Amino acid sequence: MARYEHLPIYKAALDMTVHFERLVAGFSRYHKYTLGTELREGSRAVLMQVLRANNAPAPHRAAELQVLRERIEAVTMTLRVAKEVKAFKSFSGYLHAVEQVGSVARQNEGWFKHTQAKV
Repeated sequence: MARYEHLPIYKAALDMTVHFERLVAGFSRYHKYTLGTELREGSRAVLMQVLRANNAPAPHRAAELQVLRERIEAVTMTLRVAKEVKAFKSFSGYLHAVEQVGSVARQNEGWFKHTQAKV
């Protein structure tokens, strides 16, 4: 198993996951158990996919990064729905969450392009 703690994308995904855990705690009961659960599970899935991509052999890494892209898009979509139904207590919580997801997405794209260049 390859080491992953040093990866900037891992650190960003971990920060995103921790932020979502804290953010969802402030949701109303209804949103906490619907959209909040999706956000928490989605962010943990992104984190696990970073580990899978890091552990994948070089020829299969691009496919794992493609799955990571899809998981990030799913989290982004859930965030947008949560914003539209006013699940967030403040706009700043939503803004910070979107920035964190965007950071992970940009790092994923860079990693994907780097992987594609090697093939």
